[in-house]
Amino acid sequence: MSFLVYIFVIYLVIINMLAFIVTRYDKIASKAGARRVNENALILIGLIGGSPAMYITMKLIHHKTRNSLFMVGLPLIFVVEGLLVVFLSYSSHLFS
Repeated sequence: MSFLVYIFVIYLVIINMLAFIVTRYDKIASKAGARRVNENALILIGLIGGSPAMYITMKLIHHKTRNSLFMVGLPLIFVVEGLLVVFLSYSSHLFS
């Protein structure tokens, strides 16, 4: 495994752990009436790689499951990011 792939995998693990923690915190805060995590912040975490863990966590803890921005948007982000990774890895083989 190349060094960049290794770093990328570590990054994805960390960002998905963060996505889980932030999503869980937002659920706890919503029940307690405490200060919530901004929806834009949640989407940003999804955009930078946390969409798989965030979507799974939301489904498991029944958080924001009625909000189509998250129930449609997070899987869509994941698919687009996956296609981008495939494209970039394929194109890097073409030009090397």
